[in-house]
Amino acid sequence: MFVHDVTDIRVRYYDTDQMGIVYYGNYARFYEIGRVEALRHLGMEYKNLEARGIGMPVYDMSSRFIRPAKYDDLLTIRVTIPQLPTTRILFRYEIFNQDGQLLNTGETTLIFLKSATGRPGPAPADLVEAAKPFFE
Repeated sequence: MFVHDVTDIRVRYYDTDQMGIVYYGNYARFYEIGRVEALRHLGMEYKNLEARGIGMPVYDMSSRFIRPAKYDDLLTIRVTIPQLPTTRILFRYEIFNQDGQLLNTGETTLIFLKSATGRPGPAPADLVEAAKPFFE
C-alpha cells in the first residue's frame, strides 16, 4: 500500500464560511492537492500525463466530516493508494490538523482516459511499475 503525507497546507480565509470553518466544497480541492503531490512523489506529474494524452477525471468521490477545519489551521493530507491501479485508481484521504486530530476522511476514484478517443484505457505502465514496490 502506498502512503504519502502532504504537510503544511494552511487554511486560508477564503477557504472558510462566516463561522471560520472550512466550507465543505473545499475538501475536494484538498483531495486534489493530496493526490497531485502523491503522484508527483511516485514520479508521475499530471502535466506530463496530460501531455502524453492521458486524462484522469474523477469518477466517484465520498467524504466524511469528523471535526471542523478552521481558519489558519495547518493541515496534513495523508493519501493512500490501497491497490495497484488498473483502468481506475483509488485514493483514500485522511486530513489532520496541527494537533494531529483527524478532521476528515474521503475517497476518490479516477479513471484513466485516452484524451484522443475519450475512452477509458489502462493505467500507464510506468505508474504501475513505480507503485508496485509498495504492494509487494
